[in-house]
Amino acid sequence: MLPRIDGSVLPAVGGFGRHQKQLVVLTWIPALFIGFSQFSDYFLLAQPNGTCVQAAGNNSNWTGPFPLNGTTGEGEPLCACREWRLELQTGLSQNVVTKWKLVCDSAWKVHIAKFSLLVGSIFGYLVMGVMADWFGRHPVLILSLLFMLVFGLSVAFSANVTVFSTLRFFEGFCLAGLALCLYVLRIELCLPGWRFSMTMVASFLMVGGQLLMPGVAALCRHWPDWDDWQVLQIVIISPFVLMLPYIWLLPESLRWLLATQHYRRSKAMMLRIARRNQVDMATESSGVLAELEQELHRKPQRTCIVKMMSTRNLWKNIVVLCVNSLTGYGIHHCFARSMVDPEARPTALCHADYYTMAGIAVATCLALCPAVGLMGRRGGLLTFMIVTALASLLQLGLLNLIGKYSLRHDAVLRDTLNRKFSVAFSIIGMFSSHAVSTLSIFFCAEITPTVIRGGGLGLVLASAGFGMLTAPIMELHNQKGYFLHHVIFACCTLLCIICLLLLPEPRGQPLPESLADGETFTRQTLLHPGEQHLLLAKSDGEYSRVHDTPLHLSATGGATV
Repeated sequence: MLPRIDGSVLPAVGGFGRHQKQLVVLTWIPALFIGFSQFSDYFLLAQPNGTCVQAAGNNSNWTGPFPLNGTTGEGEPLCACREWRLELQTGLSQNVVTKWKLVCDSAWKVHIAKFSLLVGSIFGYLVMGVMADWFGRHPVLILSLLFMLVFGLSVAFSANVTVFSTLRFFEGFCLAGLALCLYVLRIELCLPGWRFSMTMVASFLMVGGQLLMPGVAALCRHWPDWDDWQVLQIVIISPFVLMLPYIWLLPESLRWLLATQHYRRSKAMMLRIARRNQVDMATESSGVLAELEQELHRKPQRTCIVKMMSTRNLWKNIVVLCVNSLTGYGIHHCFARSMVDPEARPTALCHADYYTMAGIAVATCLALCPAVGLMGRRGGLLTFMIVTALASLLQLGLLNLIGKYSLRHDAVLRDTLNRKFSVAFSIIGMFSSHAVSTLSIFFCAEITPTVIRGGGLGLVLASAGFGMLTAPIMELHNQKGYFLHHVIFACCTLLCIICLLLLPEPRGQPLPESLADGETFTRQTLLHPGEQHLLLAKSDGEYSRVHDTPLHLSATGGATV
């Protein structure tokens, strides 16, 4: 009964009782703080409006947002100005860009600073995921928390932009470990019927952090002895101090202890959980505790994510979800850029665009709940991926057809219709691509076995990080190749639609615990379940006589049909 944690162990200690619900609430609270940190770049590294106070040579004074190509609208070199007055319209009066004058020839340092947090997060997901499988969720969570406080607060005291970027890398590394461990702990605490709803509450809180971030930035203005951006960085990192009691309040995952055969620690934790859920294990009739007593002599067995490569089905499922999360976040940037009016002033519409993206994220979370409830994980993911592909293809193809065939003589009406259709398809695409990314991450957490869940989820989250990394890369290249970038991701959506049909449906199913459980967790076929199990159980050696078919035997005279 020990391998059947959802079916035997958790019901024996009270199911999803009061104690488990309290622990899930503890995993929700940091989601708000993580949302603050993940969206801090919009304020710490926002581009300012520049006013040329003293022009160089024959150049006239110029006021406006800094264009990426370094020239004014008349083609004059913007960076020839001798003295600038920089102004922000994002809630702060000073940030990293205005502090160290990261404009013109130094503008590339802003993109490096944006890279640093994302690249740190990518490495953090990969490394901390493996460590969570090897050493446990709780030690990695506490280690990430302590270093998050150290590096996050150190960012506020950076001496220059190089130090700022370096410390942001380590901040992203620790933030990734923190988010991953909380996600895994939340999944492993819940019974099958509660997993998705508990995860979506955390998603709502993270989006809440995104919505509250402009207000937090506005409260950090005009401090007498500190720069605004320093105050903002301290404010978004300081709440993590509230997680220090988690060292004692949040225990190790019971599911991970049982899956890795830490039976002595599992026994003590089961007794504690049962006591807090007011369940008397002495009168418990399922026999779980008695079976656990017989297995106390076993030594712990840990598994690395590398062993996934020896499986037949599990690695394919994880690769499909990695491509899904990469495509979802990558094409999300394409839609976001298409939605912004190229003729509008970027800084003037910063808050409007920011709240639009946050509103779309809220709408996505609201739509995911009934969609997944009706269609399941695989059906919901497939539906949102089809919508993403249609929005992308229509935006790339339909707009050109409107201009080429329908309104070739009315340029004004053609441009107006193109703009309206582009915004409409962008909003739909951002909505569906955000749903694809969120659901791909949750899907991976459900189908990956407990012994390698941290590593598998780390791979999918790192792939999502690569998708988000395409946004600063395109900005660094001055949006060159943007159309090809969108076409490539549109093709990836079509590939993902085909691959999604290979995934299983985990709704209502117990979480797989070992690699063998994950290997038999396959999609439903037209075959009878018993026949499917027999086919999966066959080894390669059993197919050695595949040539002895009736047709082959009849051809050789050895047998007849």
